[in-house]
Amino acid sequence: MSVGAAVNIRMIIKFMGILLMLLVPFMVMAGAVSLYYNEHVAFRAILFSCLITIGVGIIMFFAALRHDHRNIGRKEGYIIVTLAWVFISLFGALPLFLYNEATTFTDAFFETMSGFTTTGATILTDIEALSKGILFWRSLTNWIGGMGIIILTLAILPILGVGGMQLFVAEAPGTTPMRLHPRITETAKRLWGIYIIFTLLQTSLHMLGGLSLFDSITHAFSTMATGGFSPKNDSIAGFSAFNQYVVVLFMILAGTNFSLPYFILKGQINKVAKNDELRFYLIIIGLFTAIISLGLFLYGPIEFERAFRNSLFQVVSIVTTTGFITDDYEAWPGILLFLIFLLMFAGGCMGSTAGGIKMIRHLVLFKNIQLEFKRHVHPLAVIPVKVNGKTIPADVIHSFLAFFIIYLLTFSAGSAVLTLLGLDFESAIGASVAALGNIGPGIGSVGPIDNYAHVPIAGKWVLSFLMLLGRLELFTVLLLLSPAFYRK
Repeated sequence: MSVGAAVNIRMIIKFMGILLMLLVPFMVMAGAVSLYYNEHVAFRAILFSCLITIGVGIIMFFAALRHDHRNIGRKEGYIIVTLAWVFISLFGALPLFLYNEATTFTDAFFETMSGFTTTGATILTDIEALSKGILFWRSLTNWIGGMGIIILTLAILPILGVGGMQLFVAEAPGTTPMRLHPRITETAKRLWGIYIIFTLLQTSLHMLGGLSLFDSITHAFSTMATGGFSPKNDSIAGFSAFNQYVVVLFMILAGTNFSLPYFILKGQINKVAKNDELRFYLIIIGLFTAIISLGLFLYGPIEFERAFRNSLFQVVSIVTTTGFITDDYEAWPGILLFLIFLLMFAGGCMGSTAGGIKMIRHLVLFKNIQLEFKRHVHPLAVIPVKVNGKTIPADVIHSFLAFFIIYLLTFSAGSAVLTLLGLDFESAIGASVAALGNIGPGIGSVGPIDNYAHVPIAGKWVLSFLMLLGRLELFTVLLLLSPAFYRK
């Protein structure tokens, strides 16, 4: 059976058109920043990008105006979500591509895919040489992608809520969709409301700490999205201790399930206090911070507060897959670098803006391993895995195991391909885990003080694909590559 017989193509085209038109107001915001700073070249680049994007969006919308009005099904949901991230990255790359003649479209696409997927990997060697408008757009791609472009669309256009649950399931960060309201559009609005409040709060604290409005809001955009794009060449390293701790606080918040702040606002504190994943997440951060702090203090001539701050910042940044840096962890003793590499496979909480494997999967599998020893001692006993007092079904555990295996296979395949393309082994595994986990900085030649400019063209497209896989948690994209997906 053809794809067209199984999937509503016109509805998908129409949705892509709507999506591109929704992208334009954000470009206009970046254009306004360029105008404010009298950046005429950047303004023209953003203006032309707006015209191209809205023109294509209108054409796609009206070309598919008469579409089948049946609900969005599971297949349409996966296709729309995957294409949405590809489309916004293609058209979102236009401002950077048109602004700098030396930037190839491959580099512009890589940078933009890295922005929207909140990876934070960059090909830019002198970030501060770019205009304020382009830098604002760059950080804005982080912020848009953090909560998700589909969730934003559902919040703004409730009419698309018909079948919108399929889109939400395919895109929402984490292992299960967060339902804060019976209506999916209301859930989307609440998530974006919390997201905006935290962004404004962090911006205010940075301004109190002496940062300019521009630096405050661009870093808040990237922090809450766990994206890691900074308009500064040295990332967060030049910030005061106060501002670094502010970033740490909001990285931790961004890495938690966004339903928890909602429960706090509703006065349901018990749901937060008894959340097993949150406790596990904080324990991992605390444990690794303590070990690395002690290591830095013992191995080098550094005061303890600085050792603690550097370790805390890097641990939180890697666990939450934000990718900001305040210190070169590759200069640390080998055992501490190894611990940082392990954390690249961690990830934040379910329902956060963080990437990676996610804490809930680690927690469930860790508990299952513990119980497996008991089952061997008592083979007839029925010992379920429980999280938050609820039994985890066997099919969910099997799904988590499958995710782990596919994640490691994808990481291995990405590393192998990058090695074939010319990267050394250390850089290949560093780039692969950093792209797949949406972390940004890796190890080797793509470490915290380096960038991805030297990666071959083919390698940048491979890494862009890994970023997309990681942002949509593998299955959403990989299903589209399966022949069975297109069968009736």
